[in-house]
This record gives sequence, C-alpha cells and structure tokens, in this order.
Amino acid sequence: MKKKSMKQSLSVVMLSLLAMSSVQQTAHGKTKPDIHADAAILVEADTGKIVYSEHEDEMLGIASMTKMMTEYLVLEAIEEGKINWEQKYKVSEKVYQLANAPGLSNVPLRAGEEYTVRELYDAMVIKSGNGAAIALSEVVAGSEGEFVKKMNRKAEELGFEHYQFVNASGLSNYDMLGMFPEGTKVTDENMVSAEDMATLAYYLIHDFPEVLETSSLSSKVFRPGTNEELVMKNTNGLLKGKSYYYQGADGLKTGTTPFAGSTFTGTAMRDGVRYISVILDAKDDDGEPSSRERFLQTKELLDYGFNEFKTVKYGLESLDKNNHKLPVPDGVKQEISLKVDKPLSIRLGKQEAASVKTNLKMDPDKVDEEGSLKAPIEKGEKIGELVIDIPVAEEYIFDKKETSYKLDVYAAETVEKASWFVRSARGIQDFFENIF
Repeated sequence: MKKKSMKQSLSVVMLSLLAMSSVQQTAHGKTKPDIHADAAILVEADTGKIVYSEHEDEMLGIASMTKMMTEYLVLEAIEEGKINWEQKYKVSEKVYQLANAPGLSNVPLRAGEEYTVRELYDAMVIKSGNGAAIALSEVVAGSEGEFVKKMNRKAEELGFEHYQFVNASGLSNYDMLGMFPEGTKVTDENMVSAEDMATLAYYLIHDFPEVLETSSLSSKVFRPGTNEELVMKNTNGLLKGKSYYYQGADGLKTGTTPFAGSTFTGTAMRDGVRYISVILDAKDDDGEPSSRERFLQTKELLDYGFNEFKTVKYGLESLDKNNHKLPVPDGVKQEISLKVDKPLSIRLGKQEAASVKTNLKMDPDKVDEEGSLKAPIEKGEKIGELVIDIPVAEEYIFDKKETSYKLDVYAAETVEKASWFVRSARGIQDFFENIF
C-alpha cells in the first residue's frame, strides 16, 4: 500500500486530557462490511482517510469509470479557458461509427452534425455515451491518442500508482472497430486500482464540485424539441427514482465490460458528511459478475461509513476544567480567556475515540521558563495549538498528507503586563503564603 501511517506523536507542553466523546467501531470491528468483489475501498471525501479497503492496490479493469478521467480533463480545460460549454464540435467519422455501433452504450450522434461541448458532456456523464467521450477527447486534445497521453500524465500528477489509460471512453480496445487510439494496442484495457479510482473521485469532487450537478441527475432530455430528442437515463442505480435508491447519493460513475465486470464509483452525502466508495468487479453469491451487487455492496459500504462512525468535535471543551482560561502571572489581570475559530470535526470509531488525547501545546515564545504565559498579550494573538492525538494508525489516499488534527488557540482578550511594583508585591505575598 502506498499510503503512509498518519499516526500522530506530538510533544505535550500542558494539559493532557482524555477526550470525552464515545463513538463507533473502526474498519476491523464486528460490523465490517462483507464485500464480494475483486477490490473495494471506502474513503472520507473531506480528508481522504481510508475507512475500509480490500485489494485496493490491485490494478483491475474499470470500464466506463474511465470517463471520470475524461470528465476531469474536460472540466480542467474549461476552467483554463481552452474550451467552453457552447463550443461546437463537428462529428468525425470515427465518432460517428462508434456512437452508432450496436451493443455499445451511446447517445447516437449524426455524421457531420455539430454538438456543443455541454451536450456531449451530458451524454457522457448521464448516459455513459462512448461516442460523446471520444468526441470530447478530440475537442480537448485534437485526437484520442493525444488525449490518452493527457490522461496518463494527469494520473501521475494526481499521485496514482497503479493505472493504465488506453482510451477516453472505457471501451475495450477490441470493441472500437479497429479505431483504438494511436499508441495503444487492440488488446489493451483501461486498468486502475480501487485506491487510485478513489483518488480520482476525490480530486474530481474537490477540484470541480459542479460535476455532481450532472452526475446526480437520474435522467435528462438530449436535444429537446428536435428530431434527435432522447431521454438519457443515468446508469447509477443509487439515484432518486432508481431501483437501489440511496439517500444522499449523487454520483459518480458505473462501468461494465466483459473484461472489467461490473464496477462502480459511488458517492453520497448525509448531514454534511460525504463518503466515496469504489467496487471493482462485484460478484454474486455464485461468484459471477453482477450489476445488481455493485449497487448493493456500495450501499453496504456507505452504510458502514455513515452508521459505524460519528463526527466528534474537538475544541476548548477539552479545557472546561479551567473554564477556557489560563494563568498569566505577570499580567495586570492574572488569567486570560481563550478562543478558537471553530471546533475541529473528526470522524472516529469507538476504539479510536477512547484513546484520543487532547493537548494544549503552547508557543514557546509566549511562555516563561516555568511554562506560564507571559504578558503582554494582545486580543486575537495566537498563543498555541490544541493538538488532537489519535494513537491509532490512520491511512490516507495520499502519500504525503500534513497532519490536520491541530487547532489554533488565540487570546480572547488583551492582558497588559503588570508594573514592576505590582509584580514585586505579588512576589512578596507569594513568599509569605508559602511560609505559612
């Protein structure tokens, strides 16, 4: 596995307190999902934390989930101003033949006809139109062969480790009527690991959240009011009105070929929490590829994330014992109130939460030799960090991820430094109190 342990080991300066919240089990508990697929993964969409995984590093067929990379490159080209939604594309002979080939998922495109980038994009995302995907590759790169080079470069840029993109649509090259991209072979297949597919989904959602506006549509009419009018039905069975409806589901892409089996990259959001799941080659009880099972198993993964974990908020509540205050011995006022911008929310299981510790790590420039805050202190001045230490190893879909479990702590008020006379008087008072 490429991911590094995110176990945090941070020095404690003051106040080590056990976290008070108790939540649900981790991925190796009794409620671990029972998934029948060649590979699977469940990831927190906000953090990239891996919640569940099996054979996640195996490079396997992804079929039409390939279109997620095509979506990314199209949206990136639009963002960079290289193409635009209303730009017209005139259907090439290759696209015409593949968009009208029997047995392939398509929105039929007419020879010599012009279609906007938006029309092609909708056809690709909603109906999984193969011809539309190839057309978009020609819009972005001039040819599908050049587009495939972009796909593989982008995969490397995003940190993929197990991948091979050979066309823009996800078709098996041998199904492309001999018109597979230059630089690839007829026997080549699009192959990516479950972990790298989850990484692609993460970046697709984070970099271009508008992708969900289209992927969440159960259906849409192609070219309404024309003789090409067609109701495009989304292949995602978890969407509203579909057979396997799942509350909060709004993406992302299915895939099916004899080589890849039944695959699915799903995502859903509930109560502000989003998960990403990937199922590669879902199997039924007899071990046969199953379109139905990819949705059922995705639901099981998502249920695991939403039900077995809870959001725990960490903030100054950890310092309630001190009423959110710290002593300032040399200040006019001898204590100071603290504040944070907002609590830090972390999804945790029971075993994790029970072992979490919160530590107030002070800025060494703000304390004296005894570790006490030094005056003067200005309101809003950062005085340290609240560190949430989770001694359970965590894995992410990134090789390098900065620890996010730190919360800046600020002074909520100004405390001026007491005069020499006042500080001396306090010292004398402390001396006699210690004697008696």
